[in-house]
Amino acid sequence: MPTEIAILGAGSWGTALAVHLARIGHVVRIWSVEAPVIAEMRERRANAIYLPDVLLPAPVLPTSSLEEALSGVGVVVVVVPSHAVRGVARAARPYLAPDAVLVSAAKGLELETLQRMSEVLVQESKGAHPVVAMSGPSFAVEVARELPTALSVASADLAAAERVQAEFRGRFLRLYATDDVVGVEIGGALKNVIAIAAGVAEGLGLGHNAQAALITRGLVEISRLAVAAGGRRETLAGLTGLGDLVLTCTGPYSRNRHVGIELAHGRPLGEILAAMKMVAEGVKTTEAALALGARHGVELPITEQMAAVLEGRKTPRAALEDLMLRPQRSEPEAG
Repeated sequence: MPTEIAILGAGSWGTALAVHLARIGHVVRIWSVEAPVIAEMRERRANAIYLPDVLLPAPVLPTSSLEEALSGVGVVVVVVPSHAVRGVARAARPYLAPDAVLVSAAKGLELETLQRMSEVLVQESKGAHPVVAMSGPSFAVEVARELPTALSVASADLAAAERVQAEFRGRFLRLYATDDVVGVEIGGALKNVIAIAAGVAEGLGLGHNAQAALITRGLVEISRLAVAAGGRRETLAGLTGLGDLVLTCTGPYSRNRHVGIELAHGRPLGEILAAMKMVAEGVKTTEAALALGARHGVELPITEQMAAVLEGRKTPRAALEDLMLRPQRSEPEAG
């Protein structure tokens, strides 16, 4: 018997996951607050706004009703932008099946509370459901096109993580389980900030050396915060740290890299974001990451410079020059 899975969020990643899960035999109810998106998915069997040219298999059932999406479903995947996770989780709570496992596929930090997405889901579900964080190097379009992808699933509940592994595994998707939820989520959130910086370096034409330096020092920065928050350093050497960071800093589908490139070309941030169909999570995460770093007494130099650029206090070139002029230190411990 196929498992019924609910996807809350019909952006590119939510749609790609729905397509993948339907292909491997599940019935997938995909929900969105955007009624025109759901209407188009029903009528044309495609999501032309967020994932064009990918047909929805028959077992993908689009709906704009949370009750219809969630009723009796055993696995619920939350794939809305990070700033919307709390509201969606709160609205979903009355309709969750008693044995439902919640999967967070959103990457970010809640600005008001500095909570990670799994923490938001635990809080809004009143701790009644196991929560699994899913993250890793994964462009939605490549998953939808059945190109090989590997992800991490993290949970304090090993049985829940193993259940998600089993339900999501396919010929082209492999999942690795861990109990380091903090490391997985900090890596997934902060790589978007570093990708903006990498995009700035690319847009300024600073060369591959600068790109490599930013990615490497960015990994140090992310690891430092993750460890201070309770994560494990080795997690950041894996898929949700180094893997996701490299992909997001260099890949052609990276929204955050795109923001950095456009900033380097002199476009105002508001204009860049207004022209984008999808959310660049790094923009909001930058402020939250700095606040979280301050809470833990962790220095985040790249994040600090990107905050100055995003807020209009520095030009992209001045920010990158200031990073190069920082006092030289030793590796690997120092910043």
